Amino acid sequence: MPPVAARLHTVESFTREFLRELNFGQGVDLDRASDNDKYLALARTVRHYLMTRWLEMLRNQYRDQAKTVAYLSAEFLLGPQLENNLLASDLEEIAADALAHLGINIEELRGVEVEPGLGNGGLGRLAACFIDSLATMNVPTVGYGIRYEYGIFRQTFVDGRQVEQPDNWLRLGSPWELPHPENAVEVSFAGHTEPVADGPDGARRWVPGWKVNGIPYNYLVPGYRNGRVNTLRLWSAEATHAFDLQIFNAGDYAEAVRAQTFAENISKVLYPEDSTPQGKELRLQQQYFFVACSLRDLFQNVLPPDFDLTKLPDRIIYQLNDTHPVIAVPEFMRLLVDEFGWEWKAAWSVTRKCFAYTCHTLLPEALEVWPVELLGRLLPRHLEIIDRINQEFLAQVRAAFPGDEARVQRMSIIAEGQHRAVRMAHLATVAGFKVNGVAALHSELLADKVLADFAEMWPEKFTNVTNGVTPRRFVRLANPGLSGLITEAIGDGWVTDLERLRELEPLANDAEFRRRFREVKLANKQRFAQVLAARDGIEIAGDAMVDAMVKRLHEYKRQSLKLLHIVSLYEGIRSGRLPLESVTARTFVFGAKAAPGYFMAKETIALINAVGSTINADASLKGRLKVAFPANYNVTLAETLIPAADLSEQISLAGKEASGTGNMKFALNGALTIGTDDGANVEIRELVGDDNFFLFGLTEPEASALEAQGYHPSEYYRSDEELRGALDLIASGAFSAGDAGVFAPVVSNLLHSDRFMALADFRSYMDAQARVEAAYANQDAWSRAAVLNVARTGFFSSDRSIQDYLDRIWRVAPIEQNE
Repeated sequence: MPPVAARLHTVESFTREFLRELNFGQGVDLDRASDNDKYLALARTVRHYLMTRWLEMLRNQYRDQAKTVAYLSAEFLLGPQLENNLLASDLEEIAADALAHLGINIEELRGVEVEPGLGNGGLGRLAACFIDSLATMNVPTVGYGIRYEYGIFRQTFVDGRQVEQPDNWLRLGSPWELPHPENAVEVSFAGHTEPVADGPDGARRWVPGWKVNGIPYNYLVPGYRNGRVNTLRLWSAEATHAFDLQIFNAGDYAEAVRAQTFAENISKVLYPEDSTPQGKELRLQQQYFFVACSLRDLFQNVLPPDFDLTKLPDRIIYQLNDTHPVIAVPEFMRLLVDEFGWEWKAAWSVTRKCFAYTCHTLLPEALEVWPVELLGRLLPRHLEIIDRINQEFLAQVRAAFPGDEARVQRMSIIAEGQHRAVRMAHLATVAGFKVNGVAALHSELLADKVLADFAEMWPEKFTNVTNGVTPRRFVRLANPGLSGLITEAIGDGWVTDLERLRELEPLANDAEFRRRFREVKLANKQRFAQVLAARDGIEIAGDAMVDAMVKRLHEYKRQSLKLLHIVSLYEGIRSGRLPLESVTARTFVFGAKAAPGYFMAKETIALINAVGSTINADASLKGRLKVAFPANYNVTLAETLIPAADLSEQISLAGKEASGTGNMKFALNGALTIGTDDGANVEIRELVGDDNFFLFGLTEPEASALEAQGYHPSEYYRSDEELRGALDLIASGAFSAGDAGVFAPVVSNLLHSDRFMALADFRSYMDAQARVEAAYANQDAWSRAAVLNVARTGFFSSDRSIQDYLDRIWRVAPIEQNE
């Protein structure tokens, strides 16, 4: 049966609805409409096509009360919505033809859209992939997060250094959101608690110091051509009493709106800089605000009044996407005990069946902790609940491991000492019925090292769900040339069953298929070059190797190691050690933001740009090397870069990257990986084969052993001439107008600290890059390896990830859709 849109809608009806929206929604006629008017009218027309099914889903869900996944995440990095919603609703051709009849090029309107500033990196992109897959797989789901007024920041470069500008992504309106102020939720903060006379065990009365309202904004999340439309519900903070007229009339205009300004700060900016006490407090306010709204939404707007709350585990599963939403655990307990009058024991029993926790890190500093002083001041009732959970939990630990007080201290939810703090990962692990890592190696290290005591006590809690990416956005939309080639070869079923890419494997030995594959890659490179020129004014060759490293700037991801490779090549050419003609023509592409308060990351960005400026201006290189670092890398640019890439740089120190998803996107689009055995790289290498992956570097056990015996990076500097030449060139001021002091902090950090062992892995990395050069020289063999990467990485679909969650954790049944 054809999709809903194809059966019910035509070019003529779409044209009529578009013009009606333009006239009566935007208040303009076609002749006077701006591109933004046309974009908004188009977006709302597409939204109309989704609304009928969405409303039907809501009615059915309320009637049936089927078990639902509530995905709690501080980030949802959605990317452009227009193209995705056109694809999902099968309206691509209808919309393009309708607009063409009106003399409008739909591609020009795509360029008007501003990406929602609702995420920063892999965590938010993963959440967006997951809600796409959940809808495509007909799983009842609500994603919950924050409607940030401003994204994390818009990155600009001034003299090569990162400067943060406000990301005002809502300035021209967002046609995809549906505000529902009538469903506002009240959220309390601060104050004190009191005993409750004749209350149930554990109950206290919270007398808050101040409150805000949470206003829900709904985004529609369509499945791929299956008629299902789920919901992403984002919360915006407003004051309960926004405006004091008497104060205003007295002339104190700023004070009259102070409450509104204070409240709106909560949802103002994604990840406010938290190096100050005020910033830390605002982050905790954000986290509690969105989970309090989301949990209250269940009781206030989702469940029928007569619902038996003892059945909650059969109705809802809250997935905690990292530690940001973990404060939901004591909030859930507070609701059950203080507001619904449950006994503590019964409430805890239900709570432990409703939450599961995904850990996304192996870095101890990334496992959130909150000072007891701050948490007690901002959320006094929640600290009391956490304290009781901890007391009862530690009694279990002592019973299971008598006499082992060192273990008790390690496992305690509250870290004792001069500065007492609540360990949110410990709270999530105690409360959740499942804890999962996000790649096979990560899950192993999570159980063996990061949460080892918990895994020993509750081995059945721990499992793995390797991350995945949605093939709809990152292959079908991002790479139409490759998508067409795949569909021509094996049909279009791969879009929802990515393991079918295995059917391409025999075609890796087909010379004609390889030739056409190379043509697609070349066209993608040329498209990327055009986009860079128009977007950033960066000129690159359309036929050089595209060597890409795009990920947030952090020392463990080792952009510094990539930079040392580039500087070493440059130094070798300058010194005559490397004949120019022996070096493969490459464009090195970086995309990375540094956290505003992360000094070394920002210095590394400045150094990358300085090296790039020097190399790009050196005429003696004859364009053989080029460094491109476009500012403000985002999903839109990723959809152009990833299909163009030849080489994917996944070079974190083994044992530090949880999974990665960029590595999956690049491999699925035919880039070969140079990488360590870290995160999901391990599974990529195992699937594509060692011959089609450039492995280098220490293994996780080797890195751990080196750290234990004492790592001295200067020894590698002294013993490796190429490494010494690269670092000396940076230290000489060659990339800073002769001023040797400009990048001294970066050089000193590598020589005397190098926490993530870039110098230890340098020689192995350079040897692997030599293998890359040799392999790339044989383009036919390279394209065979690239085809095999595509064919063998269907495992990394987010659809497969979601199926693993359904099977191993959630136990939620998909809902059959009727056309």
